[in-house]
Parts: sequence; structure tokens; C-alpha cells
Amino acid sequence: MEEGFWDQYGDVVGAVITLAITFLIAYLVDRFVLARAARAAATRVADVGAARAAQTRLQVVRRLVFVVIVVLGVALALSEFTELNRIATGLLASSAVLGIVIGLAARQVLANPLAGILLAVTQPFRIGDAIEIEGASGRVEDITLSYTYIDTGDGRLMVIPNEEVISSVVFNRSTGNRAAPATVSVWLPQDADVGAARRVIEAAGAERVEVAELTADGVRLLVQGPSDPARTVVEGEEAALRERAQNALREAGLLGPAEN
Repeated sequence: MEEGFWDQYGDVVGAVITLAITFLIAYLVDRFVLARAARAAATRVADVGAARAAQTRLQVVRRLVFVVIVVLGVALALSEFTELNRIATGLLASSAVLGIVIGLAARQVLANPLAGILLAVTQPFRIGDAIEIEGASGRVEDITLSYTYIDTGDGRLMVIPNEEVISSVVFNRSTGNRAAPATVSVWLPQDADVGAARRVIEAAGAERVEVAELTADGVRLLVQGPSDPARTVVEGEEAALRERAQNALREAGLLGPAEN
């Protein structure tokens, strides 16, 4: 007896329909989350910090929800094929060994998404923050499930796996006590007049100057700028303080070969 169309292609049609419904649901949920987030943001437009924190969390949550829905949809689609069910039944006999092998092979694949979720929950930095990581600095452009994107400001886009971000020391220059004074290091030659250098740097606007280190290469001064309770932007304060101190020392003739 000749098989009908549904008998021959029923599994394929069912799988295609399941996938179509899956992507439609994922799209609708994503639009719904975006709409709710936009309404919530409109109610706290004055709170820039809260808006950026919500945006950071939203980016990761959206992608996570989308991936979960798609994975479940693909699993349901594959379950439509009776042949795969039989293969799966055979594989269950060695599921323990298979699970160990897959777990070891997928460690790197799973580590980055888990780290991305952790970044969204703990938020050591947020989208838009100026950060420094592994000697490179820039502004956080985006945080996905697997990677963090940093705009270095020189035309390059730094892409770091989230697992590496979690395990690295990150300096966030957009949070913390914004009224706290900027603090930088300035080097003098070993035989330089420290007292004269202190007076020159303080005259250039420094709040406090003290000797931090004495080495064979010279003297390291710790220079602290003034506090400003009204400060709203901290980016660039350290560079400006360092430049003022070095220019003042150069004009006073206190710099030498040991200056870095």
C-alpha cells in the first residue's frame, strides 16, 4: 500500500512548523521585553545610572531568553523524527560517559555564557562605562552572552571573552566616589630637590604631594588633586593632573634623565 504525503513527510513538516512557531514566539517575547523596558526607562529618565544598569541587564536577559526558546524549539523539532528517538534511546545506554565527554568538550563554550549572565547580575561595569582591563582602556560598547565589546576610542573595537573578563582585574572609571581626588605618580631624578618639587606641584593645583617610593632609578611622588563634591565626570582627571605636575616640574628645571 502506497504511503500518503503525511506518512512520508509528516516528521519534516512537523519539525518545520515547530521551528517556525519557535522563532515567532522568540521574536514576540523579545519585542514584549523591549516594550516593557522602554516604558520603564521613560519613568526614570532622570536617573542615568539606573537606566544604564537596566540596559546592561536587559541586553543579556534578552539574548538568554531568545537562546533558551530556540534551544527548546529545536529539541521539540528533533523529537518529531522517530528515527532520532530510536538513536537517542540507544545513546542513553552510555549517557554517563557521553555526558562527561560533552561536558569537557563544551567547557569553553558554556563558560562564556555563564560569565555573561554573572556580569549582568553583578554588574561590575555597565554599558557606557569607561573601564580599564589588562592595560587597555575604553568605553563598554556592548555585553553579549559570550563577549564584552570595548570601544578603545582609536578606531578599534576590543572583543574580550566574558570568561576572561570575569577572571581579570577591571578598573571602572565611571563609578565609585566621584568626589574623591585623582591620584597619580610622578617620577623625579634621584638627586632632585623633593621639597622644591613639592612646592612647585602644589602651586600647580595639587592638594597633597608625598614621597611614595625611593629606588635606584629615582623618586616617585604621589600627587593628589583637589576634591570636588560637585564633580560628575571623573574621566581624564588623572591625565590632566599628571600633565600639570610634569609641566610644572619641567618649567622649574627639576626633571632629569630618570623622568618617565
